[in-house]
Amino acid sequence: MNLSNFLAELKRRNVVRMAGLYLVGAWLLTQVASTVLPMFGAPDWLPRSIVSLLAIGFVPTLIFSWVFELTPQGLKRDEDVRPEESIAPQTARRMNRMIIAVLLLALGYFVFDKFVLTPRREAALLAARTSTEPKSVPSAKSVAVLAFANLSDDKGSEYFSDGISEELLTVLQKIPGLHVAARTSAFSFKGKNATAQEIGQKLGVARLVEGSVRKAGDVVRIAARLTRTDTGEQLWSENFTRDLKDVFAVETELAQTIVGQLSGQLTGGAADPAAKAEIQAQVQAAEKGGTKNVEAHEHYLQGRFYSDRHSEKSAAEALAAYQQAVELDPAFALAWAGLALTHVWYCEFSTEAGRTGFDTHLAGAREATARALSLEPNLPEALLARSEIELNFDFDWKGAAETLRKALSLAPADPALRIAAGNLETARGDMTRAIDLYRQAVALDPVNPRARSFLAFNLAVAGRFSEARAEFPRVVELNPAAPWAHAGLGLAFLIEGKFEEAAVAARDDAGEWARLLIVACAYWGEKRIPESDAALAQLTATFADTAAYQVAEVYAYRGDKDQDFEWLERARRQRDGGLAGMRRDPLLANLKTDPRWNAFLQTIGLADDQLK
Repeated sequence: MNLSNFLAELKRRNVVRMAGLYLVGAWLLTQVASTVLPMFGAPDWLPRSIVSLLAIGFVPTLIFSWVFELTPQGLKRDEDVRPEESIAPQTARRMNRMIIAVLLLALGYFVFDKFVLTPRREAALLAARTSTEPKSVPSAKSVAVLAFANLSDDKGSEYFSDGISEELLTVLQKIPGLHVAARTSAFSFKGKNATAQEIGQKLGVARLVEGSVRKAGDVVRIAARLTRTDTGEQLWSENFTRDLKDVFAVETELAQTIVGQLSGQLTGGAADPAAKAEIQAQVQAAEKGGTKNVEAHEHYLQGRFYSDRHSEKSAAEALAAYQQAVELDPAFALAWAGLALTHVWYCEFSTEAGRTGFDTHLAGAREATARALSLEPNLPEALLARSEIELNFDFDWKGAAETLRKALSLAPADPALRIAAGNLETARGDMTRAIDLYRQAVALDPVNPRARSFLAFNLAVAGRFSEARAEFPRVVELNPAAPWAHAGLGLAFLIEGKFEEAAVAARDDAGEWARLLIVACAYWGEKRIPESDAALAQLTATFADTAAYQVAEVYAYRGDKDQDFEWLERARRQRDGGLAGMRRDPLLANLKTDPRWNAFLQTIGLADDQLK
């Protein structure tokens, strides 16, 4: 019997139909059994046994279908049935209808299982897990300082009400033993009607500080209260009406009272003189770097208000406010630190002023940092500014490590310091440690777009694409104008080889240099050479003085090593902050076998032997 005759015989004897009917029926039976049997407490081996028996029975069923034929008189051996007595065609039609019926049943069961049974199973599993897992109870020494409401007639005084609450938050963050929700997360509830319970659950705190500020001429009225988040019970409240020049004493009294209330939950009260003296000393230490000049203080509050917005326009307003503050009080260390960090922001994110603007802002950052530290050597805000300069522009990795170690010992709950520490580990090439630090920053300040942006970007760099893709939409939701919010997702797609998705994702990024980088590489990957050349030409023409590192990344991705090393050297001369991440940059992967790679790492102190 040749192959064609054999296949025809299989069809005539309905063996093929029997195989299809058996497989579809067996699949349906196993699915139903795996769902129903556990409901009756059947042992685990029973569903597996059913599958094994069905698998064993497949071949005998096909043999039986080959050997026997169903006739009006019952089963007969196929060779005993004369052609004119065979009803195989009618049997085939009945089997076709049976196959269709079983397929419809299987499809119906699949839909029922996916949309009814599976959600119920997952809900039951989640409920069981939730009931067995102990719920974490926030420490009684955990607190969030919400943005105080601005009740002034002048709605432009919002900076003042925000500033009072933010200064209180900053002082509390420096008190040993307290867990204080970070500013961005605490202020995210501004203008929302969330309950104390909702805020406490989202921020993981046991207490809330709320209040309002009314400023009228030289008189300021501050109302504050401390509330339990689990019950909404008010633990303490106070109203202060003072001259504006006495606002500093009010802030100190507020901080001391709240620290005393929080400490009293565990120490049995803060009424004894020794405990009160200790609290006063802690608050006094935390308030270092301030001013007694009312007008300088107002400008400083304005600077903080604008710098928290992280945009080109607000950075200019912050810079002007801080500058006025230090002119009014040259001994105002916190204002000098704010001025330094604003100059650093320009160096890191602004490209509008070109090379001259970068040099001017870097010089300004150095001067302001030195002034702040000369006034208060242990000021965490000033130490943060110094670490940013050491890390991003001086390539002084050991100096940055020492500065951050000192700053974190003074302000361990500051998410900005955790981000800076993560950046240092990225420069060293330890992505596991870096990502852990970025996660700590996110845990301290869950709605901080900068923290989430660094986490998402470095997850992509580390090749953890699914985690990065899950994180970037949160960055966009929190701040769609953040640099790399869109281009970072494009980078994740680019590394995966999904070039079209990379170009589309990067299209809306607020940083034109970041968008052009991803687009130039994505088009190159798609073999769209003219479009890639055009994007690279625009990147080079517009941002050569401020984004030389990104130009180098494009050339490295293309495999043009000579051009790449030329642009890396230019980036080094221009003190481009992008160089800090070059050891683990996936776009530079083509360079690591080139002998010039280690030689260049030596020039910026990132060679293996230099990091030991």
